[in-house]
Amino acid sequence: MGKPLNIGIIGCGAIIAQYLKTFPQLESVNLVAVADLDPLRAQAVADSQPGVRALSVDELLAGVDVDAVLNLTIPAAHAEVALRAIDAGKHVYGEKPLAATTEEAKQVLEAARAAGVRVGCAPDTVLGTGIQTARKAIDDGLIGVPISATATMVTPGHERWHPNPDFYYVPGGGPLLDMGPYYVTALVTLLGPVVSVIGVASHTRTSRTVGSGPRAGESVPVTTDTHVTGVLVHQSGALSTLVMSFDAVGTRSPNIEIHGENASLIVPDPNVFAGDVEICTLAERDAGWKVLPVSAGYRDAGRGYGLADMADTPAGEQHRANGDLAYHVLEVMESLLRSAASGVSVPVESRAARPSPVPLTGVPQPAA
Repeated sequence: MGKPLNIGIIGCGAIIAQYLKTFPQLESVNLVAVADLDPLRAQAVADSQPGVRALSVDELLAGVDVDAVLNLTIPAAHAEVALRAIDAGKHVYGEKPLAATTEEAKQVLEAARAAGVRVGCAPDTVLGTGIQTARKAIDDGLIGVPISATATMVTPGHERWHPNPDFYYVPGGGPLLDMGPYYVTALVTLLGPVVSVIGVASHTRTSRTVGSGPRAGESVPVTTDTHVTGVLVHQSGALSTLVMSFDAVGTRSPNIEIHGENASLIVPDPNVFAGDVEICTLAERDAGWKVLPVSAGYRDAGRGYGLADMADTPAGEQHRANGDLAYHVLEVMESLLRSAASGVSVPVESRAARPSPVPLTGVPQPAA
């Protein structure tokens, strides 16, 4: 891959700030250029980062010093930008989802294989100490054979805080495609790939009211389901129940709970990198829940660790936040929505291997 990997970012929206905060910790990546449809926005980012150039998209893709493109565009543009980067001979790492549809995502993966470049994709939150400590507990047999899981994300809706929430309430939006990648990626990391799903969906309102910004008080039409629930059947035989909602006020349920024959785990929010993992064992049930010591994952991680992990993974080995995993997660979500529309169970054709576990460590380091 080359050490460090020179990065060009396409898309300078709000999410870029989290990557810029993390990059100084990562010796494996070196930001050299940024581009955006709004040149002023790209220039503002470049001005804040010593040595970084603001370029047009075409200039960035043609740049001989750009090894990999970090694709932070809107989901509808993910595939187009990824394919252009691959055509230019660049590795690609993108924000979730990998593409707007599995058909587009398949084109990205096929193009990357033909070009001999790598594809990575968020979320990389599963590489932090929260999900990785829970995974180690499962792998070490602390809960016995995994039986089931529940994953719950409920909120009254993003229009309460987002000044332009329209895209959350049209086809391609909704709670599943917005927040589902964090939860489904965590479930696959913990319990392995999914072979089939069955889902149902609904929506309670036909419009939403913008709650902040210059459009406050404006009505936004709702043309997609805003409450999705379903069951994922894992290849291992474990069953995961998923609830994703923009309709509910709140919940006291854990973000993710894993149940095994000998113990249950409370897993922290998969939208963050850390958090306590709690266990309640059958043998000590009366003692209640205990916090497990942090035992795996990248400490103090942030967005961009998946990109560094891709840079550090030797040729011939699969990096953890990889395109095959992102494709599988996207297919699981698409299949849930198809099942909700048809009322029947839908098979999931792809199989993504559980990524290799992350030993307890600091920042990713360049390979020797």
